[in-house]
Amino acid sequence: MAPGIHAQAATGGTGDPHLDIALRVLAMTPLIDGHNDLPWQIRIHPDHPMDVEAYGIETREGGHTDLRRLREGRVGGQFWSVYVPVSAMETGAARYQLEQIDLALQIIENHPEDLELALTADDVVRIFRQGRIASLLGLEGGHALENSLGALRAYHALGARYLTLTHNAHLDWVDAAVDPPLHGGLTAFGREVIGEMNRLGMLVDLSHVSDGTMSDVLDVSEAPVIFSHSSVRALTDHPRNVPDSILDRLPENRGVIMITFVPSFVSQEVRDHGLAGDDAVGPAPRATLAQVADHIEYVRDRIGADWVGIGGDYDGITTVPEGLEDVSTYPALFAELSRRGWTEDELRKLAGENILRVMREAEAVARRLQRERGPSTATLEEVDGVPAGG
Repeated sequence: MAPGIHAQAATGGTGDPHLDIALRVLAMTPLIDGHNDLPWQIRIHPDHPMDVEAYGIETREGGHTDLRRLREGRVGGQFWSVYVPVSAMETGAARYQLEQIDLALQIIENHPEDLELALTADDVVRIFRQGRIASLLGLEGGHALENSLGALRAYHALGARYLTLTHNAHLDWVDAAVDPPLHGGLTAFGREVIGEMNRLGMLVDLSHVSDGTMSDVLDVSEAPVIFSHSSVRALTDHPRNVPDSILDRLPENRGVIMITFVPSFVSQEVRDHGLAGDDAVGPAPRATLAQVADHIEYVRDRIGADWVGIGGDYDGITTVPEGLEDVSTYPALFAELSRRGWTEDELRKLAGENILRVMREAEAVARRLQRERGPSTATLEEVDGVPAGG
């Protein structure tokens, strides 16, 4: 792959051979992060809510993300989460979702020298080679569909390239991770949603969903899936993390788990302290960069380096691991993995090659399915035999 955003990083040297390796890898391969909540931070800004220009993403003192730090972090591609809270269902999640897509598109359009909307894997590579950050949109929560496949198609037409099936609540057609199961995974209409996503080429994101949903999706999806921001349950026992039984199925599906930096997902000590609540003793411990690296290594050692990526969840979390304070710190993580013996080929896969492969394979499935069938006309009421919300 030709030099991209920070090709100059491959020259000179930092004095740390492992950091030099990290910078060389990230100069040649786009680092594609699976989840960043900057659009949400702009929406809820206390002084200028939803005002992209007033927020000012060029350089900021607070938060985790701005253009300067994205460049320092050698970010080559970013899935911007266009998150909509579950509470939006009370007043109309679709309107809320359209506003968040519009806000994310404003971020991109207002900074054409740094950002460009990417719709395909080839777009990502081209934009990276031209020295800009490929910007992709990810929907977080199927509640924004309002049980409509037409809405799903409309969001795809507006640029959304993945859908996290749930956030932190069950829907009429799919179970989330945080509550006791309602459906046992996907309903029949849920399977229709997966089929239509496959036909569109929209990635199925299994972060936030229940184990049953993960298993059901792997049973029916014709395209690779992603976990845009999850970690490993064997290391941190959290329902948002991925169990070994699901990890072991990823190679067959050809999907990717993008390891997140959420402290309670990567540190059992942080998780236990949070569960203790008022009974917790002492200050909350901090997760560390090394613990994030442990999760990444666990995936490689169990199923191979072809099925792992990065999904930091910056600006969607209030605390961060020590050493991963903001988007400028990705090279430090890659340097740590180099110290642990990761090869440059493995680091390139982690950075972006794996998720680019997933995108290309999903695009190929979509081309085939679009030749075979038209848009689904299925409705929740007809397929599941229950009224919406029933």
